[in-house]
Amino acid sequence: MGLAQRRPHSLLLLLLVALVWPQPCTSLELIPYTPQITAGDLEGKVTASTFSLEQPRCALDGHAGAADTVWLVVAFSNASRDFQNPKTLAEIPASPQLLTDGHYMTLPLSRDQLPCEDPVGDSRIAVLRVGNDPDCLADLGQPAYCNTPLPDPGPYRVKFLLMDAGGSPQAETRWSDPITLHQGKSPGAIDTWPGRRSGGMIVITSILSSLAGLLLLAFLAASTVRFSSLWWPEEVPEQLRIGSFRGRRYVTHHIPPSEVATLPVGCEPGLDPLPSLSP
Repeated sequence: MGLAQRRPHSLLLLLLVALVWPQPCTSLELIPYTPQITAGDLEGKVTASTFSLEQPRCALDGHAGAADTVWLVVAFSNASRDFQNPKTLAEIPASPQLLTDGHYMTLPLSRDQLPCEDPVGDSRIAVLRVGNDPDCLADLGQPAYCNTPLPDPGPYRVKFLLMDAGGSPQAETRWSDPITLHQGKSPGAIDTWPGRRSGGMIVITSILSSLAGLLLLAFLAASTVRFSSLWWPEEVPEQLRIGSFRGRRYVTHHIPPSEVATLPVGCEPGLDPLPSLSP
């Protein structure tokens, strides 16, 4: 009888412990996929405010339903471990929370927007460009999950989170490796010392400088020859000057001997045809 009386009390104690003791959290399904920068031949994969990710095509097959939404979680690397998946749509962190909480969610996509195969004839590179909507900063009417330009060089980590229509998380991918944006240099930090340039650059610069000097000398020489006649006029021979008049030399025609024989008397060559005025 004693053992029979103790058994109900023991069962009651175990039930109370089971109700009070915290139950372990059921973790989400982990999709074996790691987001990464696109490997395609694309300029500007990483800029000062954006970066381009590969689309998680085929990675979500078998995990996403027709009504599910794929969200991108963006977080600073040192804040990614503190990110808690939202339980409802109202808990989705907006882009302004990046500067306060260190993370936000953006780029909600349906499964139809991430087909496993590219459409026939479509040669475009399938990427997700994070931070590619500058209108988020100017238009206050944009949704809270607007894809706003990233305000800091980072580094960042991203992951994809699969949520159903009610905002309940269903599955998630791994976090990416750290992604650091490009940073512009101030003019004072740019090294212009020629000693740090390559030998080829120095040779090319020297050749171009020499060619520029030769072209300048040739231009000056041609200009001097062209306008020298205006500065120093050519001298005219003395026998062609008559006062200030510059004349032309006139050469008389030679009279053949046959014509000399037919001249009238007194018109022989060498005789003065005019009458003498001497007594």
